[in-house]
Amino acid sequence: MAHGLERIDWSAPWLAPWRDPGQALAARVEAGYSVAQALNSVPTAPRQFVPQAQLPRGLAYESFIFAQGQVPTRDGLHDFFNGLAWLRFPRTKLRLNALQAAHIAQCGIGPQRGAVRDALTLFDENVALLQAPDALWQALQYKRWDQVFGTLRPLWAQTQLIVFGHALTEKLLAPRKGMTAHVYRVLEPSHDLAAVDAWLATDLRAEVLARKPFAHVPVLGVPGWCPDNEAPAFYADAAVFRSPNHTR
Repeated sequence: MAHGLERIDWSAPWLAPWRDPGQALAARVEAGYSVAQALNSVPTAPRQFVPQAQLPRGLAYESFIFAQGQVPTRDGLHDFFNGLAWLRFPRTKLRLNALQAAHIAQCGIGPQRGAVRDALTLFDENVALLQAPDALWQALQYKRWDQVFGTLRPLWAQTQLIVFGHALTEKLLAPRKGMTAHVYRVLEPSHDLAAVDAWLATDLRAEVLARKPFAHVPVLGVPGWCPDNEAPAFYADAAVFRSPNHTR
């Protein structure tokens, strides 16, 4: 398969939300479509995907999407996963883009992104969405790993973790124990992705994201995501599962 998509193992548990329509679109790329053409074949796509070359030089990527309703797209894994996020979480991606474009219009583009744009980029690239009971969320915030993956482990049966960030999804094609997601808590009780998308699109606000309201989790520690984590010794690696003393 062209463009690196042959590396995707669709049986990986973190890819469950992306298999439909991901597998079918990957097959179209294998058949000769560009990534943009494959994504545009989905009738409900919220934006048109266009070749990267259509982004004018000097114009911010986010501003172009907001103004033109088109997403510049390269042929590769990174933009393929970004396209899937647009298809599965259209309202959230539209909200993120609107916030990004508004910030650029107000502040311009400087040598540094600034707190708001940095947080928006971080969300777009590396966030995982968590629906979890209060006790598990609180323990995760304070990196109480003995609770998160020990005494509270049964609560993961009531929990959904969705890898949203397309850079994180791409990195997980070669998973490493220390790979960490920025975790954003979702309070929508339904596990239906459309309901999560609708809730998230109304919840995201620039001033809140600028405070970086994220917890952190080494994703291979999630029960069911790595066979090795069935053994308690997996979590004894202090270089990965750092003690609360390392937190702010």
